[in-house]
Amino acid sequence: MSFAFSKDLVLENERVQLRPLTENDFQHLLPYALNEPSLWAFSLSPAAGELNLKTYIANALAGRNKQTGYPFLVYDKQLNQAAGSTRFYAMDFYHKVLSIGYTWYGKAYQRTGLNRNCKFLLLSYAFDQLGMERVEFRADAKNTKSIDAMKAIGCTLEGTLRNNCAMKTGRRDSVVLSILKSEWNEGGKSALQQKIY
Repeated sequence: MSFAFSKDLVLENERVQLRPLTENDFQHLLPYALNEPSLWAFSLSPAAGELNLKTYIANALAGRNKQTGYPFLVYDKQLNQAAGSTRFYAMDFYHKVLSIGYTWYGKAYQRTGLNRNCKFLLLSYAFDQLGMERVEFRADAKNTKSIDAMKAIGCTLEGTLRNNCAMKTGRRDSVVLSILKSEWNEGGKSALQQKIY
């Protein structure tokens, strides 16, 4: 099936704008790469430091070129600042499934409601525009903050993939969560919308 995204896809509401990540966003994201090492503690693609951030952005853009992912810059419209990044990935238009991940925000934007706004926009686009039947999320099994955040937006915990990913510190277990289109349509969308407005 053909690629379903335009090169200039922008998702936004009053709080946040998600726009296509570009090489020029390196400067916007560099302060996080240099000054917030804890952001990358559970990351499979850590962007700590200039070189790692350049690699992170290059890999994200390569995924978009291969039509396997679509990375966004997260822009906080209240504070008028780049807050982090997120993306669609593992997109399968035949089976109508995709994943949302590679999500990170600077510390100043965590627990501010920004994430719920981002997820509402991403999930709305995935289910309502792309016609996806399932959206999947994964996290390091030790990353309880991320897992709790996913449950708070309506994800169902499915289980744990044991020892499934290589990290610089060894191997990790990954928790798998998901939202189905039927769940989104039967109350999930309205429940999340009520949490962001």
